[in-house]
Amino acid sequence: MATEGLALRRSPLAARVGQARRAWALAGSRRPPTYVLLVAVVAVLNVVGLVMVLSASSVVSLDQYGSSWRIFERQVLWSLVGAAAFVVAARVDYRRLQRVVVPLLVVAAVLLVLVLVPGLGVKVSGSRRWLGTGSWRFQPSELAKLALLVYAADVLTRRRDELHDWRRVLRPVLVVFGGLAFLVLQEPDMDSTIVLALVVAAVLVVGGVRLRHLAVLGGAGLAAAALLAVAAPYRRARVFAYLNPWSDPSNTGYQIAQSLIALGSGGWTGVGLGSGRAKWMFLPNAHTDFIFAIVGEELGLLGCLLVLLLFGGFAVLGVRAAIRAPDRFGTLLAAGITAWVVGQALINIGAVIGLLPVSGITLPFVSFGGSALVFTMAAAGILGNVARQGRL
Repeated sequence: MATEGLALRRSPLAARVGQARRAWALAGSRRPPTYVLLVAVVAVLNVVGLVMVLSASSVVSLDQYGSSWRIFERQVLWSLVGAAAFVVAARVDYRRLQRVVVPLLVVAAVLLVLVLVPGLGVKVSGSRRWLGTGSWRFQPSELAKLALLVYAADVLTRRRDELHDWRRVLRPVLVVFGGLAFLVLQEPDMDSTIVLALVVAAVLVVGGVRLRHLAVLGGAGLAAAALLAVAAPYRRARVFAYLNPWSDPSNTGYQIAQSLIALGSGGWTGVGLGSGRAKWMFLPNAHTDFIFAIVGEELGLLGCLLVLLLFGGFAVLGVRAAIRAPDRFGTLLAAGITAWVVGQALINIGAVIGLLPVSGITLPFVSFGGSALVFTMAAAGILGNVARQGRL
């Protein structure tokens, strides 16, 4: 009797475990073309990233750690964590995110506050953006991007019939965006703030918010960005360097000047993988913010076009997933993730080639990064989840 009672108590748990296993297997069995192509694009971008991080970081890794492989080994580890995040996000129904909207926002806000606390936040190059120690650092602004996206998509899904009332739709989204953006700006990190704005803008546009409301927000956003760009001395110096990098190539224009030299040295086919000269302490942040310059130097214009083609493919597949999503929440998530990844790539590449002021934004999937890579992979997995469940 005792054995039978124990079996009865276990049966509901066993049933739930079995149901979860069946759902997991079923999720993995549906592989429409959009999903397969998205996986291929993300995989190739990660492979390109690993190869270029190994090449771009070898010198600085040897200088800092005594081994040319140390930074690459860390990137491999984070890539494995990112791959696991992609797989889980691609198989667990994206609609479950609506159940954890509030916890996501709370955790993101708390971590953004903690990173500003001296002794807790790790300060690098004048910015306090990380939590953790040594190689294990976490950037709360990456979680904030995902949390804000899920929240905005949830609000515009639940209140789709109230889009005419800006108080019911725009105000809650803008209040949350404003709070998170304020905390991120205190680090300071204007570049991540711009990505947050891109995510919100994409969700609002695709969500069907009235054009006049969008026009007002767009004008206010551009004015705020211009004001912030010249308010801080270091940002003002970046703007002047962007306008004329050769006016002071040994100081404020040094990084962009070295980036353009590296790109120009590559020609059509590059100087050869591993043979670049810019990474020999000439180009700062060669394996992070400016890895695209190393791609141009070592792989040439053809290598740059390959990277651009891959991000173009990601954009097309993201739009396709949004259009064919099974519900409104999926459409808004797909649109926001596509704007996040592609917008961040365009900002990074624009800065590297001199079309935009220098930023601290990394190139998604390609640049060296820990939490940035993991959260970008998780976001890509969510996009894959939407594509997997979408209409054929």
